[in-house]
Amino acid sequence: MSELINEIQNLQQKIASTREFLDLDKKAVRLKELEYAMSQPDFWQDQKGAAILSKEAAMLKEEIQLWDEMGDMADDLVEVSKLDHADQSVNMTVELEKGLGDLRARFDKAEFKVLMSGEYDRENVLLSIYAGAGGDDAQDWTRMLLEMYLKYCEKMGFKADIIDSSPGGTVGYKSVGLTIAGAHAYGYLKSEDGVHRLVRISPFDAEKMRHTSFAMVQVIPQIESAELEDIVFDDKDLRVDTYCSSGPGGQSVNTTYSAVRIVHIPTGITATCQNSRSQLQNKETALKILKSKYLLFQHAQQEEEQAKLRGEFKEAAWGNQIRSYVLHPYQLVKDHRTDFETSEINKVLEGEIDGFVEAYLKNSAKD
Repeated sequence: MSELINEIQNLQQKIASTREFLDLDKKAVRLKELEYAMSQPDFWQDQKGAAILSKEAAMLKEEIQLWDEMGDMADDLVEVSKLDHADQSVNMTVELEKGLGDLRARFDKAEFKVLMSGEYDRENVLLSIYAGAGGDDAQDWTRMLLEMYLKYCEKMGFKADIIDSSPGGTVGYKSVGLTIAGAHAYGYLKSEDGVHRLVRISPFDAEKMRHTSFAMVQVIPQIESAELEDIVFDDKDLRVDTYCSSGPGGQSVNTTYSAVRIVHIPTGITATCQNSRSQLQNKETALKILKSKYLLFQHAQQEEEQAKLRGEFKEAAWGNQIRSYVLHPYQLVKDHRTDFETSEINKVLEGEIDGFVEAYLKNSAKD
């Protein structure tokens, strides 16, 4: 029984220290400020600004309530365990073990979110995949990665929309871009940014030889903040191109100039969108993405980060990979940044990438 009490008390201490790390008292003050602002009659006059503040308030309220509830649960378990230890006429061991298990599971899930406390971890995502070295295999690999991320998004409850695509010569994609919306989407998916390497028997090789192919995955946050509203581009600094969509969406999408590409000439940053039949809607989406990229560009301190936002990548080829997926002569997926690996490659390609995400976040937290 004393061992069970120690486990409960240790978890209680972990919850308390994490609450302190999160500075929930300060966040509670911020929540009160937001709730006061939201109670004012003119709050919704600026609808976009109000929506951003409302989103912040909702997230703060959810976070504070979650840790308050876990703190209360831990306190209750400690109190009951002490009473049970003092009163030998009643045995609450089974109930205490169940309560501890439930609380530990809840804490583990909440602690995982704490790992995603970066500046943009709560934001939605623009994820782009570009075929690298490997010809048809690389373009097919781009398709496989797209399907992997779509399945991961479905599992996580994220909303994923393909907004731009360039079909491969015979299979797959030369490039494809999608927006991903969901709680902590960037926090979960930032681990995927980099070169992904595939080794397999090529289905496009008549001699059934083993081929290595590469694809580059770019993951950037779609920022929703008041800063974005302050960005106003001069018309002379923008080049707007329209072209026929090459992606899904029906006959009218593919035969009208509805797709839009916007280039910010001074920085070379580009944003594209082709998922709507409306050129105006595609332009609005592309402009929003461009503003998000531009804000990140302004904040970027290193030339390498700025080059990435311009679309200038490290070559998607040997030596630059962050992760390798080997289908032959053995089966293994290994992340070269964390050394996390698994032989269950089929599950990974079905969207089971949680282990890689968690290993990356924990590794990053050590730095």
